Amino acid sequence: MKKMTLTKKIIVAMLILVLALSGAFLIFASDYMHATNVPLRNAALQENGDYYLEGSSDIGIIFYPGAKVEETAYLPMLSKLQEKGYTCILVKMPLRFAILGKSSADKYYNIYPEIENWYISGHSLGGAMASDYASENEDLVEGLILLGAYVYGDFNPENSITIYGENDSNLDKSKLGDVNVYELKGANHAGFGYYGNQKGDGQLEITREEQQETAANLIDSFIRERTGDI
Repeated sequence: MKKMTLTKKIIVAMLILVLALSGAFLIFASDYMHATNVPLRNAALQENGDYYLEGSSDIGIIFYPGAKVEETAYLPMLSKLQEKGYTCILVKMPLRFAILGKSSADKYYNIYPEIENWYISGHSLGGAMASDYASENEDLVEGLILLGAYVYGDFNPENSITIYGENDSNLDKSKLGDVNVYELKGANHAGFGYYGNQKGDGQLEITREEQQETAANLIDSFIRERTGDI
């Protein structure tokens, strides 16, 4: 029997390492935060894992979920924006990690050619990736909407709105800017979705309904100031 050369041994060892790391990541990613007690206000169209909430205006919002969070946890928040006239697209990310699907927004422009003004939004890591995407595609997006996140990249903060909770213990608040930044009293990090409590987060002192309603009103005001009545 021929002995393996050193090169072959290195290749085999690297393959084993890659397989082990891939398996570990898949196990890690499969342990995600499930949507719980989701109060569905409106019907949403579902296709290929994404959810579409069609509004009455020519303004669309593409939403990137937080890391390891079941996307349906954000349907109530987006339903509030749909009721204000916005078409909202809730993106299902690969393995529920927005970092693996930063450019997901690209495919929706052709699906809704009637939408003239696009905003990209996200929560937590989803917000970071939405911000990074907006920085690289300022010609495609009218503005950036961040929940429990901060502007990442060189996107013009004048064209963004950042909303975070007073009791958010997961957000590095030292990185928040000072333009269009709003703190919600009694709110926390996980309160923007319906997926229970999040490790390391502060206490939610208001209801999720209140946190999301306030956020939706701030977003609506931000967009209307830029585009006028819709």
